[in-house]
Amino acid sequence: MTRTNEERTVVLGERVRLRPMEPSDAEALWRWNSDPEVMRWMSDGYRQTLARTVERFSQREPNRYEDVLYGVECLDDEMLVGLVRLHGAEPETGIAEIDVYIGEKQYWGRGLATDAMRTMCRYGFEQMRLHKITLTVVTENRSAHHVYSKLGFVEEGRLRQVFRRDGRWHDMYLMGLLEGELR
Repeated sequence: MTRTNEERTVVLGERVRLRPMEPSDAEALWRWNSDPEVMRWMSDGYRQTLARTVERFSQREPNRYEDVLYGVECLDDEMLVGLVRLHGAEPETGIAEIDVYIGEKQYWGRGLATDAMRTMCRYGFEQMRLHKITLTVVTENRSAHHVYSKLGFVEEGRLRQVFRRDGRWHDMYLMGLLEGELR
């Protein structure tokens, strides 16, 4: 269910509420991105200061077809716990890439990432009229791979040695979900 509320669109799942990220969310994002356990299997780039993260958020363009970023709030307590993003969308191809993570570790294992992914995929297929949603996942990130497979994503390829962590190169799976395959 999508509803517009004056200045923001909210997308409701069974356990989560997806809402546009606000400048006031920058501190939580900075904290999550500074936590090695949270960022274990994600490309984290170069560390940013809190001031730089706040500045970047204040300059962020509003959501648009090509790049939709939502904060993930737990419906139980309305706490911001993570984010989900559809990006690289092109109307000509009907394809976008999805990213998700739960940054608040005390919320891990509660099914929030699964619900956020399912809700965002549904939004992509129904509201954005996407035909396909793709993602990449480090082969060793078995818990994420399990979530994606449970939702209907299938392995479409393997990218060899493209992710470096702990002094080692890791492979990544390329996974895809076609319209109508979401579980």
